[in-house]
Amino acid sequence: MQSRLSKEQVRQIGADGYYFPLPALSGDEAQACRDRLEHYEKETGHPINGTQRLKVNLLMKWADDLMRDPRILDPVEDLVGPNILCWGAHLFIKEARSPSFISWHQDSQYWGLDSANIYTAWIALSSATLHSGCMSMARGSHLQQLPHVDTFDPNNMLTRGQSITEGIDDDKTVAIQLAPGEMSLHNVRIAHSSTPNRSDDRRIGIAFRYMPTSTRQQLADWDTASLVRGEDLYGHFIHEPRPRHDFDPECVAFHARSIENEMSFLIPKDVKTSVQSLTYVAMVDELGRNGGQ
Repeated sequence: MQSRLSKEQVRQIGADGYYFPLPALSGDEAQACRDRLEHYEKETGHPINGTQRLKVNLLMKWADDLMRDPRILDPVEDLVGPNILCWGAHLFIKEARSPSFISWHQDSQYWGLDSANIYTAWIALSSATLHSGCMSMARGSHLQQLPHVDTFDPNNMLTRGQSITEGIDDDKTVAIQLAPGEMSLHNVRIAHSSTPNRSDDRRIGIAFRYMPTSTRQQLADWDTASLVRGEDLYGHFIHEPRPRHDFDPECVAFHARSIENEMSFLIPKDVKTSVQSLTYVAMVDELGRNGGQ
């Protein structure tokens, strides 16, 4: 199974802003990850939701292990270098026949990270097709920052419903279709979106946000990340602990603090009476409900 990127693949990522498909897991390994996730959901009686989907590496050991898998880190190292932090491990799940979607956006618009050399590895744990609402990307859009507005659409899976207002060329959009176990890599500045899942199965993906250790957070006094390869000579991020087992109490408590901090700069602080503030309050309330599990 291929691990390292070829020079041509690195060149293509630089030109287009993304590359797919790349092998990450076997179909059986992807199914095993899905089984672990859905076993937890069966035990709790509901789909994993809200803030539990963010920084899931702190809650589920299989996600922390996958985040450090050499088959993922080797191609990432070809892009960001040997010293690597993972800023986030996020589950993106669209239930079958769900209206949920993700609007056209660039992650660099709101993450607050000062580097453009940041890449997301998005691994499919179920089929990601046009019918199930796979990602689409606008080729070359990472070369400029596009204007965004916050919509707070309840069906938008983004925290603020952030959406690009202009600059998407339909002729340059590509559907990122992946089989279970395959992954895509995309730059923090690439414009991307996804449509609702019209299939009869869940569309499940896990996204890891990898960056060089020299990266800084510009929107907060502190932030957290996991050192997944090499060494951190900068200390710009608090290193996240590794769970010894699913829902390790120490990591659950750390997760609550980390997510509350992250929401504080992803959601505007000065909004007191609006959909925005209600969304933020709901997210913080859920931190309390999930913290004791």
